[in-house]
Amino acid sequence: MDMTEKQPLKTVLFVCMANICRSPAGQGILQHIVDQQNLTDQFFIDSAGIHTYNEGSPADPCMQQCAKLRGFTLASKSRKFRPEDFDTFDLIIPMDFNNLDDLNALDNQSRYKDKIIPLNQFLPQDHLFPNQVPDPYAKGRQGFEEVLNMLQAACPNILNKLNT
Repeated sequence: MDMTEKQPLKTVLFVCMANICRSPAGQGILQHIVDQQNLTDQFFIDSAGIHTYNEGSPADPCMQQCAKLRGFTLASKSRKFRPEDFDTFDLIIPMDFNNLDDLNALDNQSRYKDKIIPLNQFLPQDHLFPNQVPDPYAKGRQGFEEVLNMLQAACPNILNKLNT
């Protein structure tokens, strides 16, 4: 193989309900890790929501603030998941079981089932986290911190999967 050939991008899409809390945080954290490891030109990381409630909006201000205190930037704008995302992305990561069910319903012929892997599958085996990433609003700031803890634990494992 010619070493001057550019390697194909590895593509990751985080998916939650409205794309203003959990999935943009996943995108921001994984992007931060990729940037720190000087792998930026090898990855395309994005996020999307099942619904269009907040399309075009930035991440929730509380999530942005909590992430910023940990050194993460959440620069995405909310967008809706599109059917063509199934073809565009190598890995599609739903945050909870409702998001997983919604994606599976959109993939009604199970053509992309190997690409759709819930975030909980990337958590360390000895984790004490819930089985899915909870919507943070019910717990206030503590909920946002819990989501960030889960994503920080999972994102290195996502990167490892893509690099194997």
